[in-house]
Amino acid sequence: MNKFLIVGLGNIGDEYKHTRHNIGFDVVSAFVLKHGAFFKLDRLAEVAEVKWKGRVFICIKPTTYMNLSGKAMKYWMDKEGVDISRTLTIVDDLALPLSKLRLRGSGSDAGHNGLKDIQLTLGTDQYPKLRFGIGNQFPKGRQVEFVLGKWLPDEQKIIQSKIEKSIEIIESFATIGLEKTMSQVNNLNFL
Repeated sequence: MNKFLIVGLGNIGDEYKHTRHNIGFDVVSAFVLKHGAFFKLDRLAEVAEVKWKGRVFICIKPTTYMNLSGKAMKYWMDKEGVDISRTLTIVDDLALPLSKLRLRGSGSDAGHNGLKDIQLTLGTDQYPKLRFGIGNQFPKGRQVEFVLGKWLPDEQKIIQSKIEKSIEIIESFATIGLEKTMSQVNNLNFL
């Protein structure tokens, strides 16, 4: 059976729920919910297994906090025997406008602490990432408050349509592959 590891990045705890920084958790949760699966607390992560079209998706939301995401990702890759090319990490991205999603097969951590830890743990930046643009509309010195803040009411509609598209991207990644999915996604504009 084709097996994939879907990693949503975020922080555990009610104070972080549905913040910009936790969009990885929200996307993976929406994917699991769509397919009628449930998360259970397991080693280093909340874990759900989705079976769809002859594929198995091991979906994780690390409980290690953002800065130690690599530990959870590596553990579940090894435990489930998933090759790095069959992983998809979903992450918030300040450098991308709110209107964008960007899928890549590799790339730097771009200063993101979750990606930095994954890269350090895995020893490579050659793994697929879905970057969810959160924009950078914050006053100087207010980046942390912005990233850990909730979406604004007028952003909700865009966020919802991007989450829905992200679910399709996960499915497409597992069926038609990274390259074809990238060509369908990277020029989309959600405004």
